[in-house]
Amino acid sequence: MTTSPTPSASPTPSASPTPSASPTPSSPAAPAPLTVDELVAQERRLTLRRFTYEDAWMLGSLLVELARERRSPVAIDIRRGAQQLFHCALPGSSADNDAWIDRKRRVVERYGQSSFLVGTRHRAKGTTFEESSRLDPDVYAAHGGSFPITVEGVGVIGSVTVSGLPQAEDHAMVVEALERFITA
Repeated sequence: MTTSPTPSASPTPSASPTPSASPTPSSPAAPAPLTVDELVAQERRLTLRRFTYEDAWMLGSLLVELARERRSPVAIDIRRGAQQLFHCALPGSSADNDAWIDRKRRVVERYGQSSFLVGTRHRAKGTTFEESSRLDPDVYAAHGGSFPITVEGVGVIGSVTVSGLPQAEDHAMVVEALERFITA
């Protein structure tokens, strides 16, 4: 199930993890920095009982709704294993966002943890993922925005990824959507 609204005439790439222009009035305030322990607790708390094709559509649609409300220029991707179950590129996003999605998703696939947690762990040790992972930075990016889809009794089965905002905001949008999805 893939959807892709018509891109705007002049997309503005904002896929880099550096801060972008000031948020729109409808955007929430930038999230406070999270510790490794807080990120680990998020992952434990956001374990799902199941994850079906319909669930992927519902979660993806929820992310699209959040992004549209905030006029966020993001791309959204949901995968189960190698299969893409949902993809949407909103106005203002670009092909660069899809490249960031792939790089962040590969971190989740390799480590079984959110891309933000993996990067935060390296920073907490006084280094960076790029310096100490020995992985190609053109293939892997430990920047916030990709989160493992974990099913109780099964483990990590896929990922949900957002790209287009600063990394902490990409991560926070995914977490907010998962929290809403679980309680719906």
